[in-house]
Amino acid sequence: MELSPIAAIRWSDDEHGVRVLDQRFLPAAEVYRDLHAVDEICDAISTLAVRGAPAIGIAGAMGLALALDDPDVAGNDPLARLEQAAAQIRGTRPTAVNLGWALDRMLVVARSAGARKLARALRDEATRILEEDRAMCRRLGELGAELIADGARVLTHCNTGALATGGIGTALAAVYVAAEQGKRVHVYADETRPLLQGSRLTAWELERARIPVTLLVDGAAAALMGAGLVDACFVGADRIATNGDVANKVGTYGLAIVARRHDVPFYVVAPGSTFDPGTCRGEDIVIEERAADEVRRGFGAATAPDDVDVFNPAFDVTPAELITAIVSDRAIHRPPYAFGQAAA
Repeated sequence: MELSPIAAIRWSDDEHGVRVLDQRFLPAAEVYRDLHAVDEICDAISTLAVRGAPAIGIAGAMGLALALDDPDVAGNDPLARLEQAAAQIRGTRPTAVNLGWALDRMLVVARSAGARKLARALRDEATRILEEDRAMCRRLGELGAELIADGARVLTHCNTGALATGGIGTALAAVYVAAEQGKRVHVYADETRPLLQGSRLTAWELERARIPVTLLVDGAAAALMGAGLVDACFVGADRIATNGDVANKVGTYGLAIVARRHDVPFYVVAPGSTFDPGTCRGEDIVIEERAADEVRRGFGAATAPDDVDVFNPAFDVTPAELITAIVSDRAIHRPPYAFGQAAA
């Protein structure tokens, strides 16, 4: 098979903005938007028009490259303006380490570039981050595909494909490369409550790639594994601690527990930029809490009383002991995990 690439994020045609595939409209419509200001980048990230740890890192880098021409970013000193914009963008999604990693990388370039070359240096660095992500996705796919047998039935959670990255994905990249190699793969996609990234995005993306996919509600995953219909679980990550604990879309932890109960291998696939050398354990990871109405009326219709209290974490933490292997763009890592200062 040959993949028809999805460009979830790139520079706009006029080269003065960032073009994103607005994922809030999927699967009903494929809507592209050009963003030209820091506020627009922040809104796109916080409202999940752009989502997925690698993709929001790219969006943050590109957004920072727009800051110098943004009249709403206050101040006359270019570096002060960039640091202000970086802080604003950084605050949109605190759990995904890729966002801070990309912004810090951009600021390093900004501090070393001369005033005349600053704008070009920022744009070039953001482009490098995008291009490196594309290459990283391919490497993740090639390594992850080694763990997928011909005829495998793979269970996944949330969306970890091209929509979440600048390339072909992280966990789904393994599926794509396995299919390219001629392996028969059937994907079971958790719908992923409450915002349904599995049903709205993963099912759409896999059908587009002509890879067999079956959608299930999150609560059916245990029954599916209990029936012996899953050969492996493949999930992504938003932050990986040095001991191997993994923060990912809420529901991942429960999936890992059930996989352990049924002896189903549980694989995490993520780029080196997702490994956080500054976080020792999962309990140290700040978990983003999202709005209650995402649960009470996520897509308009009321599905709960208007005033009921809601617990709505965007992520949960899966302990390292439940993870069979972690695939980075450099290697397949097996326990015991001990990721040091260098990204895995």
